[in-house]
Amino acid sequence: MSVIPLVFTSGWASGINAYAVVLLLGVFGATGVSDEVPAALQRTDVLIVAGVLFLCEVVADKIPYVDSVWDTAHTVIRPVAGAVIAALLAGESGSLPELAAGAIGGSTALMSHLVKAGTRMAVNTSPEPFSNIGMSIAEDLGVAGVVTFAIFNPVAAAVIAAVLLVLGIVIVIFLASRIRRFLRRRAQRREEKRLAGAEGPWPPG
Repeated sequence: MSVIPLVFTSGWASGINAYAVVLLLGVFGATGVSDEVPAALQRTDVLIVAGVLFLCEVVADKIPYVDSVWDTAHTVIRPVAGAVIAALLAGESGSLPELAAGAIGGSTALMSHLVKAGTRMAVNTSPEPFSNIGMSIAEDLGVAGVVTFAIFNPVAAAVIAAVLLVLGIVIVIFLASRIRRFLRRRAQRREEKRLAGAEGPWPPG
């Protein structure tokens, strides 16, 4: 049962930034900081790919509306990554069946991903980009801090992750009206683009 807190925390973090989780755990394992990290996450090729994708996410995540497109594309990727990381962690420790660990990590990643995506939709209703950048930086620091803390104190880190997840759900519910407004605006822009394309260029006078 000792692996459950780490599985839960890695799942929560994967729903926000899966590449950062892979990169952090891999570095901690490769440098000998933790013996809990599976060898698959410490491979050089895995770390390189995770690092490149992490940099892509750092950029995309701070651009209004681009971040929501990025989140949409990762609706499947983040939960799957959370499930795989959790299964690897459980497989290394042998204290929890891989299937159960994958279910915990994947479902937690899906919930935190939905919270992140919903919050970003609400933030994108603001005309200025600074709140978006601030939110992204806070998420990056939060993931790095909680995952690092989980290596040394997994139970306390899991409690923090659970509190943040619940708070996030409450915030998304509170911001539901702004999220609906964002979705309406996005649908309107798509319709305007479709109509503009259907009309084609004006004939020469």
